[in-house]
Amino acid sequence: MHRPIDGPVAAPTPASTPPPTDAPAGPPGAAAGGHLTHFDAAGQAHMVDVGAKAETARVARAEGLIRMQPATWQLIARGGAKKGDVLGIARIAAIQAAKRTPELIPLAHPLSITRVAVELELLEALPGVRCTAQVETFGRTGVEMEALTAVQVGLLTVYDMCKAVDRGMVIEGVRVLEKHGGKSGDWVAP
Repeated sequence: MHRPIDGPVAAPTPASTPPPTDAPAGPPGAAAGGHLTHFDAAGQAHMVDVGAKAETARVARAEGLIRMQPATWQLIARGGAKKGDVLGIARIAAIQAAKRTPELIPLAHPLSITRVAVELELLEALPGVRCTAQVETFGRTGVEMEALTAVQVGLLTVYDMCKAVDRGMVIEGVRVLEKHGGKSGDWVAP
């Protein structure tokens, strides 16, 4: 499936400084203190300054599914799609998407990605395809957005290649599975 991440995976640690008692805890994934990091004190959107952050190895893994009709699944499994190798082309599209994330997500930082691994798995019981992407870098900010973008574009490519026979396909369950590195440390989806 995916290359194991070296070293033990630690449980998420609480923020070292609790938020003030009058401040709301904030939504899951908000920065310590309950605020969203892409807004300044006046509420204006801005790109987060990561210049003072330490460079560390960073890894993120995400997944998503596309459900389809059994006949569509069979077409992919047999390699009979008119446009060619559905899973092979979706894999290349996902890798390309990870590299182009800052062009699509306005406040994402351009990163020097060191590795992108994409797995597309045919799931007959669904029926459909699971896409998993693992993105790695050595830098000052994480690669969760790159992993999520890779998964979405990989699944969109499956849709594009099969829409002539099944316009009712559904993309669902796109989420981060785990992230490692940086000040906030490790996080694994429950």
